[in-house]
Order: sequence, then C-alpha cells, then structure tokens
Amino acid sequence: MKYNQWLDIWLENYVKPTSKIKTYTIYKQIVEKRLKPRLGEYELNEISPVILQSYVTELLRQGNAITGTGLSANTVNGIITVIQNSLKLACTIGESEKYIADKIKRPKTSEKEVSCFTAAEQKKIERAVLAGKRQKMFGIVLCLYTGLRIGELLALTWKDIDFIKGVLSVNKTIHDGKDENGRFCSIIGVPKTQSSVRNIPLPKQLIPLLQKLKKQSDSVYVISDKGKGISIRVYQRNFSKLLERLNIPHKGFHALRHTFATRALECGMDVKTLSEILGHKSATVTLNRYVHSMADYKKEMMNKLGKLL
Repeated sequence: MKYNQWLDIWLENYVKPTSKIKTYTIYKQIVEKRLKPRLGEYELNEISPVILQSYVTELLRQGNAITGTGLSANTVNGIITVIQNSLKLACTIGESEKYIADKIKRPKTSEKEVSCFTAAEQKKIERAVLAGKRQKMFGIVLCLYTGLRIGELLALTWKDIDFIKGVLSVNKTIHDGKDENGRFCSIIGVPKTQSSVRNIPLPKQLIPLLQKLKKQSDSVYVISDKGKGISIRVYQRNFSKLLERLNIPHKGFHALRHTFATRALECGMDVKTLSEILGHKSATVTLNRYVHSMADYKKEMMNKLGKLL
C-alpha cells in the first residue's frame, strides 16, 4: 500500500472518530499540503529513516513554499508527529513490516519569547476600550484581567459568569474552521487541555462593568456583535486596528494573556496560583514561560533604584 492511501485510511478511520475537530483539521492539512506531495508515492515498506530525515532537513532549510526559507522547529515537529503517529499505527495493525519513524531526529525547540504590553500601553488600551461605544471590544479588557485565550473569550456565555461569587468559568473554546461545504465558520469545542477547564476569580472592578454589559446585551455570548458570536479572525483584526489607532506597536492578541501574567507576577502572585488561572498543565510551564520577563522587570527596577541613590 502506498503512503498516501494509508494516510487517507488513517485520517478517516482512526483520527477523525477519536480526535477533536481542530486536531483532525490540522492533521488533514499537514497530510494534504506536506506529506502526500513529498512522501505519498512511497510504498509503506519503502519508507526508510534516511528518507524521513532527508525530508525533515528539507523542511528546515526551504520548507516555506512562498518565501523559500525554512520552517520553524515547532512547525516541523508538528509534521513529524503526524508522520510518526500514522506510521506507528500502520505497523501496529500489520500494514507495514516495521516502525522506523522513531529514528527521526527532531529539531530542538526553544520557548517563544514572551511579548507583552508595557503598563503605559495597557492603560492606554483600557481607556480607549472603556471610553469607546463598541461593546464587543470589552473582551480586550477582560483578557487583560483574566488571561483568557481568544478562543475561550469568544466562546464565553453569560451562563459562565457567576456574579454572586465573582467567578468566571472556562469550559469551552472556539476556533476558526470550515463547514462541510468548505465555508469558513466558528467551531465550538472543549478547551485545549483538561487543565484549561478552570474557574477564574474576577477582579471586583470588572463585575459592575460586566453587569452593565449584560443589561445591554442581546446575545447569549458575553462578547458579541449584533447579537451573534464573533469569529477569531474578525476579532483579531479589530484588535489590530485598535493598536494602530492608538499608535501602539503591533502585537498579537495573545500578548494580552502574556500581559496579564506579567502584571500578576509583578504584583506578587505566586506561580502556582497563576498557573491555575492560566490553565497551564503545571507551574513549571508557567515558570519557564515567564521567568525571563520577570528577570528583565527586576533588572529594570534595580536600575531605577540605583538612579535614586
């Protein structure tokens, strides 16, 4: 059996019935755009460790079809995961003689540099949102004080907020995808990981603002536009336009989450508590991600203190 034939069988019969829609969609894109064109014509038993490693090297050097440059280590590792999972099952059920994909040498990855807004930029953003008339933009402030991911924010419904206890419940997320007809749509699913299902305490100053927003809302969603939910792509575009209008250097929407985490640590929140609020798998993940930004902050504070002496 050729690898491209097996990939179709693997996706439809083993991945699709047991995985999240988002996972299946990502795997299918990798199969169609990456694996089939380059490895699809090989018979399963023809694929060797050298063939796979050569392909990995090719991706790292010139895997970007548009620019001709290499793909990031994280992107290549995602492709390797699909290769390994598909070939391992082929061996397990007897479609191939032996499993060789475990011999692939993965490229080393490094923790992405945390990008967050300065305290002055944060205040500027908050004032603009709260002074504006576009209610849907309040989600930006909500993320700055809860650390929500954009998918968690846009999936949030009024039932998820307990105004008496002052707690926000994260139990679902959305992502942009395509329907059966190939049209773009928003897909609601379970959170990223089990640890992402969590309760977040709301700052007292946010509660009256949320209550006011609820009275004016005509939607089940906390963040909506004309009574309907908003797609991630549209909301990211609105955020980018806000930054441009405020003359603040562009950062991705995820920078709001990083900003919340950084401010929380600056205020003395312990790493374990922050980890639970962010929905990380462990406090180690939180520590590794934000230790550098805290070191820079402490250095800045010591320099300021030195100038006063």
